Amino acid sequence: MSMNTSRQKGPGGMLGFTIVWAGQIVSVMASSMTQFALTIWAYQETGSATALGAISTAFVLPFLLLSPFAGAMVDRYNRKLMMMISDLVAITATFGLLILHFTGHLQVWHLMAAAVVNGLGNTFQWPAYSAAISSMVTKENYSRANGMMSLVESAPAVIAPLLAGVLLPLIGLSGILGLDVLTFFLAIAALLAVYVPQPVKTVEGQAGKGSLLHEAAYGFRYIFARRSLLGLLVFFICLNFVIGLSGSLFAPFILARTGNDSAVLGTVQSAGAIGAVIGGLLIGLWGGLKRRMHNIFIGEALTGLVALVVFGLGRTLPVWVIASVIGQIFPSFVNGSSQAIWQAKVAPDIQGRVFSARRMIAWSMGPITPILAGALADYVTEPAMQSQTWLALLFGPLVGNNSGSGMAVQFVVTGVVYIAIVLFVFLFVPVVRNLEDLLPDHDQMQKIETAPEGEAV
Repeated sequence: MSMNTSRQKGPGGMLGFTIVWAGQIVSVMASSMTQFALTIWAYQETGSATALGAISTAFVLPFLLLSPFAGAMVDRYNRKLMMMISDLVAITATFGLLILHFTGHLQVWHLMAAAVVNGLGNTFQWPAYSAAISSMVTKENYSRANGMMSLVESAPAVIAPLLAGVLLPLIGLSGILGLDVLTFFLAIAALLAVYVPQPVKTVEGQAGKGSLLHEAAYGFRYIFARRSLLGLLVFFICLNFVIGLSGSLFAPFILARTGNDSAVLGTVQSAGAIGAVIGGLLIGLWGGLKRRMHNIFIGEALTGLVALVVFGLGRTLPVWVIASVIGQIFPSFVNGSSQAIWQAKVAPDIQGRVFSARRMIAWSMGPITPILAGALADYVTEPAMQSQTWLALLFGPLVGNNSGSGMAVQFVVTGVVYIAIVLFVFLFVPVVRNLEDLLPDHDQMQKIETAPEGEAV
């Protein structure tokens, strides 16, 4: 009888997670190829960068509007089912584009509509998969599992454009879209084959019960009621804001320094993607330091030094390539460790709500920093560095006084500020530095909650 039950459940633990991960990485690879091919098609049709920007906005919009509700639904319903539904939503959008292109009716506005549908699926997918990790693997393997998930994002960025470039002339856009649909079904088959346990119910989870609106708001209330988690989130928001003031200038900085050499830009972008893959592999195999906050502080300090300061000081392709490869290794350790901390500290039956709220807050700076960075470059740093100002006198010996020097200053200054924030929090904000000691893991909390009345725990 027990053997039959085991067969019905399917493999679980790290084996089950690895099966799901393999299905996802193949599916995301094909989706990245589709995105690459559709970008080329849309630009050939319109010649407009604005149209491509509108498609990206259409993808993000559902997340910004619906994320808290998606998190509440992930906690309410079967997570394996929610994961499959998110994949099915994406299949619907891609299959629709396949039919439209095959019949010769595909238009640019169809891509925007499909982006909205795909964004809706992603809004449910991320909290469902993130929360499922803590149910499938032990907390000792959280960092390793998160490192593997980071490869789902980084590996396709290296391989997908190359594959799409080779396959597009052979099978066309319809072939790429058809391959994408097929891999979605592979991802769903992987999910069907494994056992994804539902989280144990906790006192915290029951306290957050109520209407969908009440449950959607609970994720925010949970974070704001815990100073250590809120402090960690504010720490990342500050760093995201600072790095956004230079990081969003990556492409114009390289182009300005090289006289609009797109080949150099592509090489440096690929180098960064390779670095992210290396980082994902390292943390996936090793797991990082046992003290996860140490991974975060060390990783963030080195990110500021290499990815910002060294990158900004660089004036040649070899320096940019080395800085991009090394600089993109550390964020994998930071993100994997941060995710592992949240998975360990937040009760599994409320992770959908809390993770959605957390990501929505963290992304709040996204629409702001590119505008500020561009305005600083166009109206402050670039003009200042090409005239006799104090900024030019101070930084000229380091970055020069030609095109792109102002943006180089932004990289260097934001890198120094980035490192300063990391050091300040490490030295003077113990509520964040000692988070792992101050907040109990959720499994310890469950022991307290389930202990018999009057029994010491």
